[in-house]
Amino acid sequence: MDTYKKKELVVGAVMLCAGLFYLILTMNLPRKGTIDASTVPYVLAVALCLLGFLQLLGARKAVQPEADPDEGAPKTVADYPTVLKTLALVAIYIALLETVGFLIMTVLYLYAQFTVLTPHDQKVKHLSYAITAVIASIAIYFTFRHGFDLLLPAGFLDL
Repeated sequence: MDTYKKKELVVGAVMLCAGLFYLILTMNLPRKGTIDASTVPYVLAVALCLLGFLQLLGARKAVQPEADPDEGAPKTVADYPTVLKTLALVAIYIALLETVGFLIMTVLYLYAQFTVLTPHDQKVKHLSYAITAVIASIAIYFTFRHGFDLLLPAGFLDL
């Protein structure tokens, strides 16, 4: 068995084991009904198990590619400032979430993250970023609050 096939099998086995571990942890969550806070973890655990199983099946027939398709492509340089800005934004979001509240912090975080992730050669679209951040935050808030019956930090708004 060649090295490429072994690597593919290892990836599939690790995915399947991680999915099974996650599924076992999910089974320990308290249940309130058919659709509750544990529904999404169940879906994710089953999906991870399925992907691991499919990876194992595909690895049996795996053939090492003749040439690397990215061989002639120009090398990209890691953008460390963007990574550091993202980590800082996540840390600020977590630190202020309880005090300021989910809606306000999520709008601010999403808008700032959209701005950070905008490529340098493109113009920042402030209005569309702000509208997208507001709509996404409201949709997420009401989905969790009324759909899953979970309380999110209200902060200043106390809805």
